[in-house]
Amino acid sequence: MTGLLVNYYETAAIILFGVGFTTLMFHNNLIKKIIGLNIMDTAIFLFFIAKGYIAGGEAPIIRGEFNGVLNYVNPVPTALMLTGIVVAVTTTAFALGLTIKLNEKYGTIDLDKIMEMRGNSDDK
Repeated sequence: MTGLLVNYYETAAIILFGVGFTTLMFHNNLIKKIIGLNIMDTAIFLFFIAKGYIAGGEAPIIRGEFNGVLNYVNPVPTALMLTGIVVAVTTTAFALGLTIKLNEKYGTIDLDKIMEMRGNSDDK
């Protein structure tokens, strides 16, 4: 139990990922599925940023003389997560655009109703 309290960022990220995954899997509304995907993205960002952080660490910029202390925060996870955020926003915009087009064509954003209108129900 103490491991959960020490690693509360990672624990929160795992819980958020579970919430996003269940939202993505068990809702038929396409907007709710997109929200679930965004919650999962946020959980992954939180997890990687938490893993890249060092308590008491400094930015990896040497000012003046080098004192021999290598207590620097790794900038690579932060840079990768910034790239991931851009990809997540782009994916969300694309998914919302597709949802708008589906709503214009079928008049609903319920996935089961869309599949039923297309004739691809699981009853066959």
